[in-house]
Amino acid sequence: MRKDCRINRTEYSERMKVVVLCSGGMDSVTALHRAHEEHEVAAVISFDYGSKHNHRELPFAKKHAKQLGVRYESIPLDFVNRLFDSDLLKSGGEIPEGHYEAESMKKTVVPFRNAIMLSIACGFAESVEAEGLVIGAHDGDHAIYPDCREPFMQAMSNAMLLGTYAKIKLLRPFIEMSKADIALEGTRLGIDFAQTWSCYQGGEKHCGKCGTCVERREAFALAGIADPTVYATQEPLPQS
Repeated sequence: MRKDCRINRTEYSERMKVVVLCSGGMDSVTALHRAHEEHEVAAVISFDYGSKHNHRELPFAKKHAKQLGVRYESIPLDFVNRLFDSDLLKSGGEIPEGHYEAESMKKTVVPFRNAIMLSIACGFAESVEAEGLVIGAHDGDHAIYPDCREPFMQAMSNAMLLGTYAKIKLLRPFIEMSKADIALEGTRLGIDFAQTWSCYQGGEKHCGKCGTCVERREAFALAGIADPTVYATQEPLPQS
């Protein structure tokens, strides 16, 4: 069982004023609390882009921002749901079930989503005189999401440095960490993970079977931490 919590400290060594991207999920909420511990958080921003689960996750992002006494902004991106092709969106097909590394999970990719969100967040960060922008992308995202991988993040980081007078830094403290590592880090920070949302289905409860539910369940099991989530079903986890 994995217990090593690998944390990229290099980008977090200098205290600065930051904006945090927070969807209300485990990763971004943990990134928010970590940033609050190590930096001055100027604001928390979320994006309402028409995903099937936006209405379930965004209230948690707002709740954690309020808990920390930080400004919160939710930015509507209606055009994504209208114009983009993804089963994650309300305009798309059914959410696939199975392991989060399965080929079928590519149907949940929203094309170039992080590039769009990071661009907007970067402009906002410079406008509120922040020096850095924090995103909770992690190692487990790499199999499916090309805009969560380090080469993409490095390219965006360079663009932000070159494209702003403030030379905004893109901080990605979890980029080499697993979801289990993040569960351990969030536990250290005292986060109540029941106050986060992962399920792509967006129902009354976590479905327990979609890729993000499987990833969430697996993370707590690997970390050896009790999972506080209420699932509609807890069938045996699928193999990766």
